[in-house]
Amino acid sequence: MARYVIGLDYGTDSVRTLIANAETGECVATSVKQYKRWRKRLYCNPSLNQWRQHPKDYLESLETSVREALSQCAPDVASQVVGIAFDTTGSTPAFTDETGTPLAMLPEFSDNPNAMFLLWKDHTAIAEAEEITRLCKQWKIDYTKYLGGVYNAEWFWAKAVHVLREDDSVASMAYSIVECCDWLPAVLTGVRASKDIVRSRCAGGHKAMWHNDWRGLPSEEFLIALEPKLAGFRSRLFQETATADKPVGRLCKEWADRLGLTTNVIVAGGAFDCHMGAVGASVTPNTLVRVMGTSTCDVMVAPYDEIEDKCIKGICGQVDGSVIPGMIGLEAGQSSFGDVYAMFSNILEFPLRNILPELLREKLTRFEIETVIEDACDRIIASLTKEAENIPITENTMIATDWVNGRRTPDANQLLKGSICGFTLATTAPRVFRSLVEATAYGTKAVIDRFESEGIRIDQVIAIGGIALKSPFIMQTMCDVINRPIKVCNTDQACALGAAMFAATAAGVYKKVEDAVKAMNSGFSKEYHPIETNVEIYSRLYNQYDLLGKFTEKNMY
Repeated sequence: MARYVIGLDYGTDSVRTLIANAETGECVATSVKQYKRWRKRLYCNPSLNQWRQHPKDYLESLETSVREALSQCAPDVASQVVGIAFDTTGSTPAFTDETGTPLAMLPEFSDNPNAMFLLWKDHTAIAEAEEITRLCKQWKIDYTKYLGGVYNAEWFWAKAVHVLREDDSVASMAYSIVECCDWLPAVLTGVRASKDIVRSRCAGGHKAMWHNDWRGLPSEEFLIALEPKLAGFRSRLFQETATADKPVGRLCKEWADRLGLTTNVIVAGGAFDCHMGAVGASVTPNTLVRVMGTSTCDVMVAPYDEIEDKCIKGICGQVDGSVIPGMIGLEAGQSSFGDVYAMFSNILEFPLRNILPELLREKLTRFEIETVIEDACDRIIASLTKEAENIPITENTMIATDWVNGRRTPDANQLLKGSICGFTLATTAPRVFRSLVEATAYGTKAVIDRFESEGIRIDQVIAIGGIALKSPFIMQTMCDVINRPIKVCNTDQACALGAAMFAATAAGVYKKVEDAVKAMNSGFSKEYHPIETNVEIYSRLYNQYDLLGKFTEKNMY
């Protein structure tokens, strides 16, 4: 009898459910559901870099997505599902009560953004992140030692301190804090107390400064020095963490009934999307996996003897077991990638959304106008790409930086802004777009250069995500800029597939994650190779990108 596993990938905009054969990795069904409240941008304020998500969005999309995926399967598949696992964006924390329930699930906090999950891209805590970095450098222990040396506004403690200072009502009610990737497995296993939530090694190590060297989280003394309102939280959080290959429990009856599964299903520990995505892409030592979406996460694994006591500067952490148990997981990335293109597309949408309706209102119905506008907006990136890829590199003198949402690696700085130079009277939208594509490729090179300057060898690059599969122009540009081949994973659901591999391991189908990867991987759909003439030109243009970046960082924030 076949066994099946479910991988759930919680992205920025939606949840993706993948049902796979646990022995072969064959995908038998998928479903993608957007978060309803998030789609309306409820509880968000872009001008403040505030991006919040309601926990109900996560639970509602979970139920509808899993049920839809199961409806595509043979009737007996549901009874043969043996494991389920989650990956989520991160750091995406929320304050909870003593039961482990996010405060936004309580009636009195249901519309309070500070009681919700703070999405990874929420940058309201820039000042708090800088405070943490400064305090770490003054303290007897530098808790950023294994986090690249700089604390990031996208991470756990900065967000917690920001909310505690901003909202007395949340501060007075908050008992603990939970990462989304820890909360979802706890919900499905029926956990009723915050102390019983199994905490992720991936989340705790990369974002909450957890490490065995100081026996867990930063000391109570340090946290109180950072913010007195943090008093007591350390003891109510966690001392131990678990890798995602370990089961946290079985599906409770309530959620078994809601999902249409059995209570025999093993629920695996949670982790962040890029880390499980790297596993889904068959990561091995000296391989850089680029998880390419709204931002990028660049993930590697390294044997203990390669890292030893080395601390890699300017990345997003080195954590034992955060990707594959038994190896050090390394994380870096760009704070914006697809978001760079989306930003420019949104600018170009202005006349379509604000002028065109007035011109067409006497000729078309409101529904017809909205349909025309949405269709036109959906075609902007494709049209820009078609024109931009025909512009010879030597003709495009524009240079841009990719920091429209700050910089993650190298050396996190969320205060940075994007910049473009080289405008002339001949500048066109495709020329600007090409400069932005090149900027994201230059940002990729900056990440790779940092790893290599710190002694981490990169033999191959693997790319996953929709951009990797759908945009040969972006991929070839990146390939030419970094001057090395790029393999593209043969699935658009690599993160969900990675989660399925962890589910299979936790359920006992495999003894270790590497065995699951070997049996369940999707292979590769394409491999890009550098074009020599382009490599030579981009090596010179990269120096201009570097100069513009240095000028921007020095003068423009």
